[in-house]
Amino acid sequence: MTHTRTDIFERRESQVRSYCRSLPAIFTSAENATMRDIEGREYIDFLAGCSVLNYGHNDPDMTAALIEHITAGGIAHGLDMYTDTKAEFLRAFERLILQPRGMDYKVMMTGPTGTNAVEAAMKLARKVTGRANIIAFTNGFHGMTLGALAATGNAGKRQGAGGVSLGDVTHMPYEGSLGADVDTLKVMEAMLANPSSGIDAPAAFIVETVQGEGGLNACSAEWLQGVEKLARAHDALLIVDDIQAGCGRTGHYFSFEEMGVTPDMVTQAKSFSGYGLPFAALLIRPEYDIWSPAEHNGTFRGNTHAFVTGRVALEKFWSDESFAVEVRRKGDALRKGLEAVAAHVPGATLKGRGMMRGIDVGSGELADRICAACFERGLIIETSGAHGEVVKVLAPLTIPMEQLEAGLDIIGAAAGVVAGS
Repeated sequence: MTHTRTDIFERRESQVRSYCRSLPAIFTSAENATMRDIEGREYIDFLAGCSVLNYGHNDPDMTAALIEHITAGGIAHGLDMYTDTKAEFLRAFERLILQPRGMDYKVMMTGPTGTNAVEAAMKLARKVTGRANIIAFTNGFHGMTLGALAATGNAGKRQGAGGVSLGDVTHMPYEGSLGADVDTLKVMEAMLANPSSGIDAPAAFIVETVQGEGGLNACSAEWLQGVEKLARAHDALLIVDDIQAGCGRTGHYFSFEEMGVTPDMVTQAKSFSGYGLPFAALLIRPEYDIWSPAEHNGTFRGNTHAFVTGRVALEKFWSDESFAVEVRRKGDALRKGLEAVAAHVPGATLKGRGMMRGIDVGSGELADRICAACFERGLIIETSGAHGEVVKVLAPLTIPMEQLEAGLDIIGAAAGVVAGS
C-alpha cells in the first residue's frame, strides 16, 4: 500500500483512531466472514466489527429488505414517532425473542450506541431507587460517555475523561479476579453488610456475563445468581449488559439464558440491527418503566433503517432453534481449536464462552505480535484484557465451518512462529 492512499487519514483523521493502526489496509468490500482490501487481497474476519456483525457482512436478505425500503420512499428518520417499520420490528422481537423465553420487558429506544443504553439503564435505576451508587465489576467495560465510563474499569479508557470525576460507582471483584481460592460473592456480601465499609446502598448492579473488553472472563451461573441475590437483598436492580455477549454470541440469544436469573434491565446494541447499522435499546421490566414522556430522549433514539434489517435478522435466524444449535456447534469447534493453539504457547489459557473466546498468552506484547502475524497471513483479529494479553476471536456466527477452521489454522501458525521465536 502506498503512502498516498493513507495520507488523507494521517492528515485529517484524529489521532484517536485505533484499529487501523494494527490492521493497516484500506478495505473496500466484504461478504459474510470475508473482507477485501484495495489491493484485492482477501482476509478472514475474526473481529466482525467487535461483535457488531454477528450475522456477517452484508447479509443478502437484510440488504434486499433495506434497498426495498429505501427505494420505496420508506421513512428514513422518525424520532420516536410511530412507524410501520418500528411496529414490525417490535412485533418480531416480541414474537420471536420475548414470548418464547417467557420474558416481559418494555423496549426503550435509546441513542444509537451501546453506551447510550448503559447511560439510560444507570439513570433509570437511580430514578427508581432514589440512590446514586452503582455496583460495577473489575475488568468491566460499559462505554465511553461519562456515566458508563464511571462503570468501566480500564485505566486507559478512564483517563480519557481528562480528570473529570467518575463517581457514584463502586467497583467490586468479578468472579475469579482475586484468584481461584477467593469467593468474591462472600467479599461483596461482607462489604455491603458492613455499615462502616464506606459503600453507599446501591441503586443497581451492572454486570457482563462474559467481559468482552476485559479479557473474556466468563462468570458461572452460580456466581451470577449470587449477584442477583445480593441485588434483591439490598433492594437494588440487576442490569445485565448484553451488548457484546448478546444476540447469539454465546450460543443463545441472550448470554444469561439458562443461568437462572431475571434481570431488571438488559442493554442491547452492536448486533441488534443485524447489519452494522447503529441501534441500541434498553429492555426494562414493566414495573420499572417510570419515565415521564421525553424525560430521557435523543435525536437518534431508534434507527428506522435498523428496524428493517433487525426484523429480518430476527425472522431469519431466530424463528427456531436451528441457528442457535449451529452457533453452539461452532463454539465447540472454536474451543477445541483454541485449546490446540494454547497447548503450543507456554502458559497460555483458554478464555470465554460460546463463540466469544480467546487465549490468554500472558502479555500484551506477545498477543500483539501474534495478531500482527495473523494479519500478515490474511486473518483480521484483535486483543482484549487489562494488558491486551488475550488474542480474541469474534468471528461472525454465520462463518462457514471450513473458514472458521482455516482461521484457527492461521492463529496456530502465527502463534507457533511468534512463541517459537
